[in-house]
Amino acid sequence: MKLNELKDNEGARKGRMRVGRGYGSGKGVTAGRGQKGQKSRSGVAIKGYEGGQMPIHMRLPKRGFNNPFPTVYAIVNIGRVQRAIDEGKLDASKPVTAQALVGAGLLRRKDKDVRLLAKGELTAKVAFELTSASKGAQEAVEKAGGSIKLIPAAKPKPAADKASA
Repeated sequence: MKLNELKDNEGARKGRMRVGRGYGSGKGVTAGRGQKGQKSRSGVAIKGYEGGQMPIHMRLPKRGFNNPFPTVYAIVNIGRVQRAIDEGKLDASKPVTAQALVGAGLLRRKDKDVRLLAKGELTAKVAFELTSASKGAQEAVEKAGGSIKLIPAAKPKPAADKASA
């Protein structure tokens, strides 16, 4: 047997059905879409439509509040910071800022505020200058002899003022 002689077994591949090509094809007239109505036409999008009845997502009560402008933090754990110090990627004698974390490879880029979390163990005496830190992370840093200086979060740029337009 040669490569140019390879072929599928008989019946392994089924030809596509050509619809709307006359009565004799078995898929003429309605082309397998049943009879008339919205679903038989092209461009159908009726997810959640209940035939004019009030849809379930509108009947159920709504709860809570979804903040359209949440503060999004880049998360860094103290265990990863300790590992970066041990590997020589971070200098524990200098303050650890968001820019230093980007340089050490713990963050991709400095486009979000940084929050320090307490997962892992910190043994080095480190001074942090970050936007936010959990209570457990603050205790762990102070226990290791370090300090945390919280800097204000970067405010999102407001949209163009409508009053001046």
